[in-house]
Amino acid sequence: MSSSRLALYIFASSGRPRNINFSPFSRFTFLCLSPTSSSYPFLISRCVGAMTSGEAAEETRVGDLPEACLADVIALTSPRDACRLAAVSPSFRAAAESDAVWDRFLPPDYRAIVPMAAAPAAGGKRKKGVYLGLCDKPVPADDGSMMVWLEKESGAKCFALPAMKLSLPWEDGEFSWRWTPHPLSRFAEVAQLVDCTCLDIYGRLPASVLTPATAYAAYLVFGTAEGHRGLSFPDQETTVAVGRRVVARHAVCLRPDDAEARKFRGVGLGAGAGPVRRPARRDDGWSEVEVGRVAADELASGGEDVVASFEVLGWYPKRGLVVECMEFRPV
Repeated sequence: MSSSRLALYIFASSGRPRNINFSPFSRFTFLCLSPTSSSYPFLISRCVGAMTSGEAAEETRVGDLPEACLADVIALTSPRDACRLAAVSPSFRAAAESDAVWDRFLPPDYRAIVPMAAAPAAGGKRKKGVYLGLCDKPVPADDGSMMVWLEKESGAKCFALPAMKLSLPWEDGEFSWRWTPHPLSRFAEVAQLVDCTCLDIYGRLPASVLTPATAYAAYLVFGTAEGHRGLSFPDQETTVAVGRRVVARHAVCLRPDDAEARKFRGVGLGAGAGPVRRPARRDDGWSEVEVGRVAADELASGGEDVVASFEVLGWYPKRGLVVECMEFRPV
């Protein structure tokens, strides 16, 4: 395209990329609809130069746009949209895979998470590889005390706090829990409950490390050992709090047992009326139960901690719970 073209780019907030017009005309409108990039329309106009009378008859195609212009616009969408747009044409592919685009999708602190990612790129396409690497494999962060990865579609950060970083009950000192390696765990050790009567588990994460303007859910990731006891009674409760404000509270059961549920129906259900949440089996062999969710506006201040907790309300013997971690993931 001649350097004297006027390009108007309009981005709206829902739907999928459409109306990409390759027919020639001297002024064009490129309309791209992104379902995830924002909740309101973007209007960006770029003046590449004033048109002259001698150029009025020239043909202009979308693919003729400078790569930097295309990259600037694609960076306003989402990782998912960028991958879709890469299939439009070779020029779109070059722009959609450039560092200028994927640098916008990476979190601002990604160099602290993956130090080697700060190295210069060959061919200007290193950042996409860094992004996909962070999506496919969690990496240690905070001196190895937790795992961090990215949700592939949005680029929002996910966190896993290992059992060692959680607050566990220690009523009997070292005899309450046994720290042991586990073949399915991402961490060096997991915590196996040996014996206790009071069971409450807390995980704490600063709201400032979470991806802004993003709702999150907390999950307890666990297993059970042979001979487990006291984990099937329906008097278990989870809460999520931001600072001192409780924003979610639910009744749960780690090892659902319908016979036990009928026996204890209406007894000790501190979470009040409502369905009892059950765990889900994960592809990695662990089970998880959703502790609760926190809305994006609850995290807006960023100066408080998000605290997720699991508690068994009844005072009776419990054993055999294997705690791997607590995860915080975008929803």
